[in-house]
Parts: sequence; structure tokens; C-alpha cells
Amino acid sequence: MDFSEISQRGLVLLGAGKMGSALLQGWLSGGLSPAAVYAVDPNPSDWLKAQGVQINAPLPADPAVVLVAVKPQMMGAALPHLQSYGGGRTLFVSVAAGTTIAAYEAVLGAATPIVRSMPNTPAAVGRGITAIIGNAHATAAHVDTAEALLSAVGQVVRLETEAQIDAVTAVSGSGPAYVFHLIEALAAAGEAEGLTAEMAMQLARATIIGAGELARQAPESASQLRINVTSPGGTTAAALEVLMEPEAGFTPLLRRAVKAAADRGRALGK
Repeated sequence: MDFSEISQRGLVLLGAGKMGSALLQGWLSGGLSPAAVYAVDPNPSDWLKAQGVQINAPLPADPAVVLVAVKPQMMGAALPHLQSYGGGRTLFVSVAAGTTIAAYEAVLGAATPIVRSMPNTPAAVGRGITAIIGNAHATAAHVDTAEALLSAVGQVVRLETEAQIDAVTAVSGSGPAYVFHLIEALAAAGEAEGLTAEMAMQLARATIIGAGELARQAPESASQLRINVTSPGGTTAAALEVLMEPEAGFTPLLRRAVKAAADRGRALGK
């Protein structure tokens, strides 16, 4: 990414917890000068202190970007400090779950360029996927900047409307928890079939990780990869007959789970 404008004008990182730190690590390894970063965090970590960025220092007059990475419940206290940047040349990029574009516009003014995003926790290992959507004042260049900054921790997709963010939250935002639960459930099933708890967990974890990596690298679709593992009348086919049961199988179960997450997201956003 071309960091020239950010290097000149500065970037304010509001919140340097797990997500903020993961992003910062990506930017610094991508060539952003630490001197251009102004981190604002009440409890800076030892890692943050060792990066050479400015921590809780006086902020620049006209930063290129303010990236908001505080927890939603801290938003009310944190945002008003940045009101002076509203309606100007500063782009606000939010990775805070549940905070709508309208909520930012209410504090910063509707003329502020804002990009809202929904990342997920695999960002911590550079394997995240983040969905982004800009407000009416975010230009194509603003959205490109947000995408470049968020690409530091994985893939980025662009939404057509902000309303889609609840579905994204339900699929990729909350999705890692579904996969972790799948590991737990698969290990428990292995234990029920006579494996030790430790071995069942090792097999389950390695299987999910390996299958994920295969899905990432293989040119085939997920459906084709499933078919490749399934010999007619074999063991996998017997298991899939249960998992793919139309009424009580995995597809309707996951559809209900994702709908519950999306519905909760919509309710929290109101």
C-alpha cells in the first residue's frame, strides 16, 4: 500500500487491543513508519510500547485516517474527543461491532467520510476476512484506503448496503466460534467412540485445520472437495447421510443459527 498521505498527515488508532494491535502489526510490517501512528489506549500493552509509535501523545491537527477499534461500550466516552475531525478531510474507519454509520454521523456530522467494517478474529493471525461499506461522503478513494488498511489482516469484501452487515456478522464475524464448536463436538464424538479425550481433540483440531487449508489451496469448490472424500456406500457416505438430512441435518441447523445471530445483530443495531 502507498502510505505517503498517512505518513504526512498521520493515522490515529483509537483502541489498541487485539484487533487494533493486529492491524498495527500488519501496517508496520507493510512499511508504515511508526512515527506516523498515534495510538490512543488507556492501558497500552508492552508490545505496543515497543513498536515506536506515539502513545497517548498530542494528536495531529488533520490526520489522514482515524481508525476506531474500541469496544462498542467504550464508544460513548471515546468518540466525542474526535469531534473536531468530523466534517473535514479525515477518514473514519470503524472496526467496532454494532456501531452504525448513523451513530458516527450523529457525533461527527453527516459530512464526515466514514467506512464501517466487520472483521473477524482470525485477523490476529493474518487470516481474517473483513466486509466494508462507506457512507454517502466516503469517496472511491476513501473506500480504497480503508480496504488497503484492512487488507493488512486478511481478505476484504465490499458490501452493497449497510443492512448486509448483520448477515456478515452472523457468517464470518461469529463464524469462527461455530468452527471452534465443531472441533469440540467432533472431539466429543470421537471420545464417545472409544478414543481418549486428548487424542480425539488432537484428531478433531488437525482435521478442521487441514480441511480448511485444503479448501483454501484447492481449485475445486467445497461441494467438489466433499464429493472427493466420499466413496459410494463407504464410511463418509454413512456420516453424510446423517449430516445432510433435509429436516434435522447440518444445513437447516446452521441456517437457524446464522439467522439467530443476524436477528440479534439487527436488534442490537436499533
